[in-house]
This record gives sequence, C-alpha cells and structure tokens, in this order.
Amino acid sequence: MFSSLKFAFSIVMLSSVPSLAVPATGQALEKLKEGLVRFGVTTGQLAPVSELAEQLKGKSAEFLRAQVLMSTGRTAEGIEALTNVVEGQYHRAEAALLLGRYQAAQGEISEARQWLEFAVRVGFGETRQEAGYWLAELELKSGRSEKAGPVLAKMEAGFWAANGYLNLSSEYARSDLNPTRALVALRVAMAMAENDSDPERKDHLLNRLRVRAGYLALQNDDPDKAIGFLEKVSLESDNTPQALYLHGLALAEKGNHRASMQSWHRAKKFPLAFAGVADAWIAMGRGFDLSGYLGQAGEAYLAANAAFESERVTLRKLATGIREQGAYKSLVEDSRASDLEWFLADSRTLTQPRMAYLLDFLAQPEAQRAVRRVAALRELGQGLAQQQRDLGILAQSLADQLVLLDAQHDGEATEHRERQMTLVRRLEELTTKPLNAAQAEVLRSVSETLSDSADSLQKLKGRVSARPSTIRKQLDQTRTLRNQTEQLSARSLSLAQQAEKHLDQLALDYVNEQDNEMANAIDKTAQQIAHLYEYLALENIAEATQ
Repeated sequence: MFSSLKFAFSIVMLSSVPSLAVPATGQALEKLKEGLVRFGVTTGQLAPVSELAEQLKGKSAEFLRAQVLMSTGRTAEGIEALTNVVEGQYHRAEAALLLGRYQAAQGEISEARQWLEFAVRVGFGETRQEAGYWLAELELKSGRSEKAGPVLAKMEAGFWAANGYLNLSSEYARSDLNPTRALVALRVAMAMAENDSDPERKDHLLNRLRVRAGYLALQNDDPDKAIGFLEKVSLESDNTPQALYLHGLALAEKGNHRASMQSWHRAKKFPLAFAGVADAWIAMGRGFDLSGYLGQAGEAYLAANAAFESERVTLRKLATGIREQGAYKSLVEDSRASDLEWFLADSRTLTQPRMAYLLDFLAQPEAQRAVRRVAALRELGQGLAQQQRDLGILAQSLADQLVLLDAQHDGEATEHRERQMTLVRRLEELTTKPLNAAQAEVLRSVSETLSDSADSLQKLKGRVSARPSTIRKQLDQTRTLRNQTEQLSARSLSLAQQAEKHLDQLALDYVNEQDNEMANAIDKTAQQIAHLYEYLALENIAEATQ
C-alpha cells in the first residue's frame, strides 16, 4: 500500500513539471493532491504526503494540513490550525470533534465537552453522530450517566448510537442490582444497530449485543429470554463460543440437560483462547453429573483437565517464542502462515491456533496501538534502508562520472591546444614569405578564424570545467543525504526496538494472564473431581452399611 501511495505521489510531482505534465486541468490535479493527502491521513502513511499537504488549496486544505500536523507530532501547531478551521466556514464540526477527542484524552473534561457539544450543534451526518457518541462517553466516564441518556436520545439510529447505548447498558449493569435498565438499553442498541449501513460491521455489533443481552437475561433469571437472544448469534463469529456456553446454561436452567450439553460440546470445538470455551469444558462434566451419569461426569472432568494442562504447555511455548523471537514474529507474522501445525491440528485439546490468541490479544486497545506502532516503524525502517541503498548507488555513479569527465577533459584540452599551436606556427611561417594582396587577405581571414577558435576553446574550457563542479556539488549533496538517512535509519531502528520491547511485555503479560486462567480452570476441575469421588465414596459406604 505504501508503494502505491509513493507511485501516486510521483505522478503528482511529474504533473507539476511543465515539460512532463500529464494532460490534466489544474482543478483535477488539486483534487488528486487532496485525495492523496486524505488517503495518507486515513491510513497513517504521512511521510509521502506531509510536503504535499503544504501545497493544497481549496476548502479542505487547512483542515487536512491540521490533521497532518496533529498526526506527525506537531500538536501545538495542529491545535492552532484546528482552532482556525473551527472559526472558518468549512469543516467546523470535524475540527471541533478532533479537538474534543484530543482534550478528552488529555483529561481536560470541561474543554472537551465544549468542543464536542459544538460539533453536535453545528455538525451533520456521520460527524454529528460520532461527536454525540464521544460526548455521551465523556459523560459516562465522568459518572454522569443521567446526562449521557439525553445525548444518545438525540442521535440518529446507526452504528454510533448503538455503541453509545451498549456503553450505557454496561454502566447500568455496574451500578444497578437489577439488570432491567441494562437490558432495556441493550434492546435500544440492537434497534439502533439494525440501521447501520455497513453489513459486516452491523453483524459483528449485533452479535456482541445479543451475547451481552443473553448474559443479562440469565442474571435476571429469565432463561427463555436469554435463549431468544443467544440463538440469533452467528455461528461464524468470535462471540460464538461464549454464546454457546451461555445458551447451554440457559437450557440447563430449564432442566434440559441433554440440549445444554450439545451446546457445550459445540463450544468445546473452538480454541480455548476464546471466552466461554474453558467454561464449556467444565460445564460438560456438570451436565453429566446433573443427568445422573457420574462415570461420564468424571471422564468429562478428566478430559477438561487434560485439555487445560495441554493448553498450558502451548502457552509456555508461546511465551518462549515471544522471549526468543519477539511478540511481533511469534504472534502476528506466524499467524499469517498456513503451513504450521497450529492450523493443521484437528484436535483442539492438543494445540490451539495462534490466530485465536492474536484476536483475543488485539481486543485490548493498547495492544492494537503497540502492534500498529511496531508495523509502522518496521515499514519506515525498510523504506529508509532502501533509500540509503539508492543514495549509495547514486553517489557511486556520480563519483564514476566525475573521474571519467576529468580524464576526458584533460585529453580533449591537450589535443585541442596541440592543434591550435600547430596552426599558429604554420601561419607564422607563411607570414615570413612574400605574399600578394589576395594571399595576404587569405592569411588575415585565417588569422581571424584562429582567433575565434581560441575564444571558443576558452569558452569550452569554462563550460567543461563547470560540469565537474556541478557533479561534485551533487555528489556532496547525495553523500549528505545518505548520512542523514543513515542517522534517521539508526534512530528508526532504536524506536522500533523500544516499540517491540513494549509489545513483547504486553504479550507476555497477556500470555501469563491466560496461563493463570488455565491454572484456575485446572483447580476447578480438580475440585469437581474431588467432590465427585467424595460423593461416590459416601455412596459406597452407605451401600456397604445397608
């Protein structure tokens, strides 16, 4: 993607050179420049478009420049530019939204609220909806859920409103003993999500909302309502395992243990990294126990215990890979490969897909930022290394040209001087002899020609001597750029190493947390096995005393 942006950037640069200009109007070229800058801002590929942003003209120029400034670390200039945009005629709401989000991230709640309220007031469409979402989120984080509700009520149905009501439901669930208000907010969120124009995003959000609603319905002792929510969850979602586990719990609440174990058995087929899978393994034993099949319950607990122990081995191997090769290599790059045993294993109890752990790990915003930072710095380092190689080749080429020109200049200058001196000597010999008027005129003409030739040779000497000087200047500039690129490359490498170290620590903390969860699951199965054996022992004693 980065190379395609550089190619498009090169086309724009060629279009601005009169001798190489493509057949495009000035307006079309400005639109192309603006599109490239928008693409760079959206994708975070700012290096190729930073200089181009300064050349923009038109209604969106100042807003795009402000975004580039904010994204490249020139925050003070970016804030000033965004403030100017808000005071102008165009992109006022978008600029206010960016200012509001920035101030909220800095903890300036009052200023953030003012900017977001302004964006809601003057904005429209997607910008207004997003501003409303962040304003409601600001109120929730400030502990003012009663203020968040009216903000969300004014929003149009769609993605942002649905997420806002999802967060409001989570706040109600934390603060209320009765989940009724939380369930109502979730129902509103689902209705809002139905109007999302992006089908894939809508399905993903609806699956999350249905799982959450099913969980709250179970807490409210309403298994029928929970089943209604959970049965609508897609079977091709990363929420599926948790939905199947909760679905089994709801069926068990109704006394349908056979159907509940079917749901749990389906959940067991997913990697243990997903929420609900470990609980489903343990629930299988409990289901057999409640159904009266004590022997099969013991086998189910033992199978779950073996699965958890195997998963701990897998997690230790993953942790070792992170320490030796780094988290980016072990989690991100290796998850792209299709020929690893992680993806070929049919038995989910032996080895689990790294992709499952990667998805679960990237559910954390900090992990997403860390992975994105490492990827960007690696790409930057590769680009700088390529530029350094290119500048080295260019410097060598210029040096070779300089040597060749010096040799040619010396040879040609000597040859021309010798020819000039020969002609002068012959002319002098002729002038010593008796000549008539016609011959004297010819000699005068030849003398003028030699004089002109001498002048031309002198001028040629100046031009030829100037060419090596130009090349030397270009060579010095190239070497300077190569040294600067080398310094930037070293700095980029240092930053990449720091970013990778931070990512490694996040990944190791995550893997340790997963290992602790597996250890807790093993303790649960051990307790269930102990209780089962204790029950069987008491039963045997009771039968023996009869």
